[in-house]
Amino acid sequence: MDSTIIINFHGGIISPGNLYNILVAATKARIQFVRFGLRQQLFFDTTSYHITLCTDELDRLGIDYEVDTAHFPNIISSYPAEEIFIRNTWLTGGVYKDVLDAINFKPSFKVNICDSDQSFTPMLTGNINWIASPNAEHYWHLIIRFPKTNVTYQWTELCYTNHIARVTKDLETIINSHPAEFIDNKAASGEALFALLNQENLILRPAENAVSLSSFNLPYYEGLNRYNNKYWLGIYCRDELFSTAFLKKLCQLCLYTKLGQLCCTPWKTIIVKGIDENHSNLWNALLEEFQLNMRHAANELNFQVEDNCTEGLELKNYLVKHLSIDDTRTSGICFGIKTRKKSEIFSSILIRKRHLVNLAGLKLFPVYDLLCAKGFNPNERTGEVFSSGNLRFILPEQLRRAVIKFSKHRLNLVIPDQQKYIAPPEEAVQKEPEYLYQCKSCLTVYNERTGEAGHNIEPGTAFADLPENYCCPLCEGKKDNFSRINRSELQLL
Repeated sequence: MDSTIIINFHGGIISPGNLYNILVAATKARIQFVRFGLRQQLFFDTTSYHITLCTDELDRLGIDYEVDTAHFPNIISSYPAEEIFIRNTWLTGGVYKDVLDAINFKPSFKVNICDSDQSFTPMLTGNINWIASPNAEHYWHLIIRFPKTNVTYQWTELCYTNHIARVTKDLETIINSHPAEFIDNKAASGEALFALLNQENLILRPAENAVSLSSFNLPYYEGLNRYNNKYWLGIYCRDELFSTAFLKKLCQLCLYTKLGQLCCTPWKTIIVKGIDENHSNLWNALLEEFQLNMRHAANELNFQVEDNCTEGLELKNYLVKHLSIDDTRTSGICFGIKTRKKSEIFSSILIRKRHLVNLAGLKLFPVYDLLCAKGFNPNERTGEVFSSGNLRFILPEQLRRAVIKFSKHRLNLVIPDQQKYIAPPEEAVQKEPEYLYQCKSCLTVYNERTGEAGHNIEPGTAFADLPENYCCPLCEGKKDNFSRINRSELQLL
């Protein structure tokens, strides 16, 4: 009886005015809570007999939506992280918007548009993945992940910004025209795909190096934070449910304070950028009014759970509780929870549910596998199965052991760098012993290196070369009254 309405926000960029109108339409269908998705889209559920109250209003507003389908996946981007988590790059907010505006059609494949120097937004969860070149301004790497496969191919050319939309559309047309070659085919060929692409009038340049996928380092994306004499606000809800009443007031506050946009992220959160210092008290008051908690533990924020998955959220909370009890360090790790066969999860360590009995729709005896991404980089594909067939009650301990494995992996990467600046201990220099000659009676010392200037004995004169009538300058003891002794025994400086 329930239906899910999906609305895409290209690149995760949301107009407060449009979102307010969407929420008004949702309220007409008695929708009190909405959710954001992994691909920076909006979800809300309604009963079938109320759905037309909402869709009629969305149609009147001219807002695109889908009901219970995802034929047109959202275009995701790293724009929400721009300026606050990503700095000193040529890929500015204006460039993102130029690219997104140029894609004036609805792709049927997943498209990702990302800066290379970030890990906040997944780079390779799309089928057509554009990654900004760190070395060539306004040029982009392109990595294809063929639909319904894990086969990837990196194009040997860099593409100019103005042609991203055209190449995206042309590649989608080619793939859809040759489904047997490029869809659900583990032998899909990137060379064959790009041989069919018309490259005439495209501005390209050879990709001298393969794109480097950033190691994962998730910034803390919650709370009211200062940057560049402004503030940004990150809002996370543990149950992923945002009340329509709160979001409507948030949109009104954006409009009142002249903020023309807000963002949704792949972590199912909201980010508001550019908050003036004079208005920070208004944003704190909004959070206070709706009793929104801030500053959750980082080990809770670095989980990716499938969209609209109550079971996955419950498992996440169970695992977070045990990670906290054990005080496990999880910095640099992205955990993913996968309970459905066809879902795309961004993770360093993936917790995947399966059933030991899965026959004719009958599913019994659930167990969990732990899988690690290659090099624990969530932008890479699965590297190994760490542990399989785990019952739920032993899953926290197995996850802790996987985290320890990650820590050892990262330590092994750091040790060579440490050796560059930690000098090896100096080897002890084996010195030749230095001997002196000491009078047995008064303990006066004769040093061959210094001699005795007062008695006209030159420095360097060996004791054996002293005349036989040599005597102690202090007690006048005879030469044979002196004994040889190691200087170290005398503890002389």
